[in-house]
Amino acid sequence: MNIFTTMITPFNADGSVDYATAEKYVDWYFENGIDGIFAVCQSSEIFFLSLEEKVKLNTVVYNRAKELEKQSGRRFTVVSSGHTSDTLEAQAEELCAVAASGTDALILITNRLDPNNEGDDVFIENAKKLLAMLPEDVPLGFYECPYPYKRLVTPRILEWCISTGRFEYMKDTCCDAEEIGRRLEILKGSKFKLLNANCQTLLETLRMGADGYCGIMCNYHPALYAWLGNNFEKDPEKADMIQSFIGTFGFTEGGLPYPLTAKYHMNLCGIPTENVGRSRKSEELTDYARGCMKQMKLASDTLEKLITEG
Repeated sequence: MNIFTTMITPFNADGSVDYATAEKYVDWYFENGIDGIFAVCQSSEIFFLSLEEKVKLNTVVYNRAKELEKQSGRRFTVVSSGHTSDTLEAQAEELCAVAASGTDALILITNRLDPNNEGDDVFIENAKKLLAMLPEDVPLGFYECPYPYKRLVTPRILEWCISTGRFEYMKDTCCDAEEIGRRLEILKGSKFKLLNANCQTLLETLRMGADGYCGIMCNYHPALYAWLGNNFEKDPEKADMIQSFIGTFGFTEGGLPYPLTAKYHMNLCGIPTENVGRSRKSEELTDYARGCMKQMKLASDTLEKLITEG
């Protein structure tokens, strides 16, 4: 099973990237039992980072993850994106730079390959051109990033991906269990792993054969996701209970100022983090939002204690 978090970017009070705190986040994710990190993704505020910042952030995350992996003997995967530019040439430059800084798979953002939503012909043609400019020895993946618009992959695109032999990961954001089931049928027998980003449909899709989770909620209670990934088959009744909680917690995605809430939550977990972002204004983190985070942490801590104590 693959339980991945989306990496958030901490900033210093002056707005610069706080790389030292980012390294502490990597330790926290690892200590909470998940399998990997999706680095320099939308949660990282990549559309607001320079190429230099993306590369340095990815370097810090990858190097620390591999140190932990070596020390523990436990696999800790890092997949990385940074794919934000408009032209294919600029996209190749940023993706090659991220790949050179270290990654287990390079993740392409689907809407960058079809920026005007013109159809599968345009998507696949652009993808072919981009792949020709990327290192052949680095595994690839797709992310259906919601910004600036969500470009969902089609059966034709998935079949093309399999035919290339280069794709191994997909962060699925369709939020539709039936559609995920159809995608899983296409991917069956391939090395292309589907990771569901939608916590409300997670358990249902794991039981259908999905390969795991990759989403923002592992910034709040990763241990619950780690438990679910490891135990949903062994303890189905408790898995149903965990799913009901994480699915309910997940509705905070829409009404609160993420990723500021995740940074505030890191403070609650003992990792000092400035209330600074580039995609959201600091004043959006209201007392109401802080209160919601405190309540969610108390609930998730109680649940974690319940499952660890049997």
